[in-house]
Amino acid sequence: MTISFFGPDDVPQPPDQVKIEHLAAFPSEDGWRVKVEVHVTPFQQRPNLEMQLVYEPERDSVQVADFSIIETMHPKMEFTMHVRRIENPVGMYILNVVLYYRQTPSEGDTSVAPAKIVDRKSITFSYPSAN
Repeated sequence: MTISFFGPDDVPQPPDQVKIEHLAAFPSEDGWRVKVEVHVTPFQQRPNLEMQLVYEPERDSVQVADFSIIETMHPKMEFTMHVRRIENPVGMYILNVVLYYRQTPSEGDTSVAPAKIVDRKSITFSYPSAN
């Protein structure tokens, strides 16, 4: 039995051709949670993602949430990020996403190769969102 995570018309791509195709952020009504949608190119090898949510007040920026996705099996993902480290969620935010691959070290190799970043994407949004 074969289980496929891609549609019949999707062609899985090698790592250097995998891109972030869609990135969206939707703050909750209370502003303390943000629904994040990330879609990537169908892939041959499972990619990693790093996400950071940064609050941008008038003065200093504050990272209010972050997480890592290691070797995802799904090209279309949804997550909820919880806003922390600030007293009031009203304001501007930047969501940064990095898509990368790590090389598997050879047996007996003690050095770790740096991650190969293949795509980055950022979006800005505000809470409450401007209509």
